[in-house]
Formats: sequence, structure tokens, C-alpha cells
Amino acid sequence: MNKKIIMVCHGNICRSPLAKFLMIKKLEERKITGIEVDSAGTSAVHAGEAPDARTIANAMTHSLDVSSNRAKQFRSTDFAKFDRIYVMDSANYADIMLLAEDEKDKDKVRLFLDAAHPGSNDSVPDPWYGDEKGFDKVYHIIDKAATTIADKIKKGELLP
Repeated sequence: MNKKIIMVCHGNICRSPLAKFLMIKKLEERKITGIEVDSAGTSAVHAGEAPDARTIANAMTHSLDVSSNRAKQFRSTDFAKFDRIYVMDSANYADIMLLAEDEKDKDKVRLFLDAAHPGSNDSVPDPWYGDEKGFDKVYHIIDKAATTIADKIKKGELLP
């Protein structure tokens, strides 16, 4: 049976598509199969749009193509579809928790960086309002965390 992970940020055009494609890359590098990765936003403001041009450009400098992603909004029905829900910051966490119907739903939600740094409650900075340097900084933060998550999954940790 496949496991499913979803990455969530606000608009699904910067952090979460990058986290999705980096996670897919890390799983493939480790020859981990049976895990599907997706992304969504807590808002529908960018629904149907490609990732931000700066996200696409930055990812391409690291040989990662995220341009095929299309933004969509996280829905309460997504709790039943996904085994793990990684949110990029505390605001996303709060928004997703409002949609949770029970403790089982809530237990699926994790701050993305907590997987790499347990108990840190750190947020992935939102590069939307910054310049290209901010996008590159976020790339490296997400890359490091995705590496740690993939390594833990390979050891049989993190996924129910």
C-alpha cells in the first residue's frame, strides 16, 4: 500500500511545490518506492497557477524542474487522502488544524522543519516578499529538511 505525503504552504506557489519536488528527488535517490508526494496551499488565491517564476528559476539553478506543479487548495477531505501533512510555517499549521475533524486528522500534521529538527517549531521562511537570495536560502533549508525526512523514511521512521 502506498503512503501519501502532502506539503502545504500559503499559496502553493513557492515553498510547498519546492518541498514536493525535492522530496520526490530525495526519495528517488534513496530508491524509496511506494510514497506519493503532493502539495497544496491553505489559500485558493493562486489555484491553477504555476509556481512563482522566482521559485522556478531558483529550482532550475539546482537542476530541479518544478514548473509542472499547479497550485491547489488543501481541503478537509485531504485528511483522508494523506498519511502525513507537512506544513511550512505556524500560520499554515493553524489553518490546517482548523480543518481537522478529529485527533486522527490532527496527528497527521507536522511542521516540515520539525522532522529535521524535532521540537524546534521552526518555520520555513516565506520568500514571496523578498528577492532571489531569499528563494535560494529557502531552497537550501527545504533541501536539508527533505534529505533528513527521506533518510528517516528509509529507516522506517516518520510515516504511520
